[in-house]
Amino acid sequence: MVATIQNFTDLGAWKEGHKLVLMTYALTKKFPQYENYGLADQMRRCAVSITSNIAEGFSRQSYKEKVQFYSMAQGSVTELQNQLMVARDVKYIHEEEFEGAGVQSLTVHKIVSGLIRSSKLRLNS
Repeated sequence: MVATIQNFTDLGAWKEGHKLVLMTYALTKKFPQYENYGLADQMRRCAVSITSNIAEGFSRQSYKEKVQFYSMAQGSVTELQNQLMVARDVKYIHEEEFEGAGVQSLTVHKIVSGLIRSSKLRLNS
């Protein structure tokens, strides 16, 4: 039996994105205090932006708007991937932590790509 999607929290993209948000908060909690309003804050806002745009896209009525918001979520995933690299390179996170968050970000990227593709198909049909 296939579960019906009734709320944005039912979307796999949101669920996996939420995991990434929680990972990001856990990672940035260990940053130096002087980074609280720098990279840590930027990474947290970026991660939350992913799930926020997925939620907003879900509530939009037109597929054109859905594609727009899912695409913004995709951009935020890529932005967070860059920020994770910076955090690793300045030694705020260990390689293992980087790898874990990297794998999760790739999972989110793939699922959001599927949402975009599916919405574009419906838009063009």
